[in-house]
Amino acid sequence: MPARSAHTDPSTEDAAPRPHVVPEPPRIQPGGFRELGVLNWAFCRTASLVMGVPDAHIFSTLGRARGLFRGWLHFSAMMMPFGRIRRRETELVILRVAHLRGCDYEIDHHRRLGARVGIDDVVLQRVFAGPEADGWHPNERALLLAVDQLVLRRDVDDDTWTTVASYFDRRQLIELVMLVGQYDSLATTLGVLRVQRDYAD
Repeated sequence: MPARSAHTDPSTEDAAPRPHVVPEPPRIQPGGFRELGVLNWAFCRTASLVMGVPDAHIFSTLGRARGLFRGWLHFSAMMMPFGRIRRRETELVILRVAHLRGCDYEIDHHRRLGARVGIDDVVLQRVFAGPEADGWHPNERALLLAVDQLVLRRDVDDDTWTTVASYFDRRQLIELVMLVGQYDSLATTLGVLRVQRDYAD
């Protein structure tokens, strides 16, 4: 999994390059056809081909949960890629959560997805620097501040909420909270299971 532990203290993080750390072995090995079953195995193989990796470890590991995995896929897909929040904003949220949680697996995948919606390396470094970095649109700054508060405080202050609510409708506001919670929870899952990264540095 992540070269960085999921237990990294985000308050000490910055946008500087991080030293290479030997990953811990997975606690649950990725499954094959026998462990995943026909549906999950077919999905994992297709997803791996689309992503350009030999095996998408997130899917071949979580896929061992069989029906729970398919339920999680449906839930997750309702926010990304089929959510009401614009994809660029969705990717900004996910990348910020991944950075705060020290989850390289999420960063690996979403830096590639983010590049498709205009999140280049310059913007990515700004995401890592946080909402106080120069160059953000005021709406984006408020969105990232809401993410930071949700991950680090488990709440959003009234001023930040009011700002985000000025350009998000009620459904999007609910989706935002659930999107942050989903990727925060996923970072925990990937970290605890020691899911290995798919891409080399």
